[in-house]
Amino acid sequence: MFPALLALLAALPAALCTRRDVLELGDADFDYLAAEHETMLVKFYAPWCGHCKKLSPEFEKAASRLKGAVQLAKVDCTSHLETCSRFGVSGYPTLKIFRNGRDSAPYDGPRTAEGIYQVMRKQTGPDSVYLETRDHLQNFIDQYDASIVGVFSGADSSHLSEFLRAAGLLREQFRFAHSLDLKLADKYTKSSESSECVLLFRPLRLANKFEDDVVVFRDQLTIGSLRRFIRDHLYGLCPVMTMENRDRLRVRDLLTAFYDLDFHHNPRGSNYWRNRVMKVASQFSGRGLAFSVANKKDFLSELEEDFGLSDGGELPVVTIRTRLGHKFTMREEFTRDGSSLQRFLEDYFTGRLKRFIKSEPIPERNSAAVKVVVAESFDEVVNDPDKDVLIQFYSQSCPHCKKLEPVYRELAATLSSDPHIVIAKMNAAENDVPLGYDVQGYPTIYFTPVGRKDEPIRYEGGRELRDFLKFLRSEASHRLVVGGSRDEL
Repeated sequence: MFPALLALLAALPAALCTRRDVLELGDADFDYLAAEHETMLVKFYAPWCGHCKKLSPEFEKAASRLKGAVQLAKVDCTSHLETCSRFGVSGYPTLKIFRNGRDSAPYDGPRTAEGIYQVMRKQTGPDSVYLETRDHLQNFIDQYDASIVGVFSGADSSHLSEFLRAAGLLREQFRFAHSLDLKLADKYTKSSESSECVLLFRPLRLANKFEDDVVVFRDQLTIGSLRRFIRDHLYGLCPVMTMENRDRLRVRDLLTAFYDLDFHHNPRGSNYWRNRVMKVASQFSGRGLAFSVANKKDFLSELEEDFGLSDGGELPVVTIRTRLGHKFTMREEFTRDGSSLQRFLEDYFTGRLKRFIKSEPIPERNSAAVKVVVAESFDEVVNDPDKDVLIQFYSQSCPHCKKLEPVYRELAATLSSDPHIVIAKMNAAENDVPLGYDVQGYPTIYFTPVGRKDEPIRYEGGRELRDFLKFLRSEASHRLVVGGSRDEL
């Protein structure tokens, strides 16, 4: 019986025996198969690509979770060059969102199964939901997230077409709906004459007495102007910062109060502290500082790493992070009347606050040829106006740094008699790197010459002794003293 069953299974088409949640598309069938799906995420890949291999199991898991809602597909660009070239694929993996067979937008979201699922779930349905009645509008805005609703005079409105184009581009970030009944906006515009507009409804959970729940947009409607309007008004006076929107919020100098914020399970407690931040923030609006609140647990590792702060208990922990990379922390306990926060801000705006700098202790002895620099001593050593300084940013766990160490020590010993030059190093994993030094990997080396301390030069040369000496001979402000003798080269 079993041999017969196995023979029967072997005779069945492969598609009937294999679960294929991810479609395999190619030059011959891409157009007509893609057109069958309202929303489809396509992965353009190469079998040899390491990043593609890493993505593959996550992509498969997401495809299973999205089955029936969003189709996931893949194209092997080593076998189907025509399709990949047609869609401008130049690197692997490239992910694109298609709607009814048309290239709609690049996929720029997370590349984990959960991330893909969350992003693509928002891609289902129309870019903008059509609302016919007041009940439809109320049901749409009675949601956890903010809502952007356009109200237009008719289907032929030029503003409507522009609004729908914007919704198509921005739907991954925001919720859009539209109506052709101008009267739906009357309640919110407080105007006797109905006219086209866009209404931005902030989330109901964030309602407060310090700002309006609805903001009206009446300017010339373009994709750019609508995007700016949403960006400037969506979050209000004190938005909730998350891991997803933090980069958008941090384009400005930003104060954040971190506490046990959870609007799903504790909306009353979450708003309790937010309202106290807003009360103080309203007194300092228009002075170039933005405000936010965040869940302390989500940012705990960042608070520990960047500010040296621990959990801190039930009371909010308050920080300021500026666009220039300056950091401040409120050391006084957050008082329930907000007075401590007010004092903190007054000190900040009057320049009385001392910046927080993550730094190892300044070494008591620093007599080795390679001078140890920490964040607290950076200005004193590296920005010494009378010295040229070669500074290496390293990490103790970096194998390349360990390989460089004997060469770097030899360089320092070779130039130890030169009174005009310092060979230094700083553990960038344990100290804040000053603004102007782009340290993305280790080791990273910069040269700061006399007279140009605000223009550090990144060292991109070889890592042998002769390479460093050749570079310093060309860049140093004085002739080098090599091995105790003035360099004649």
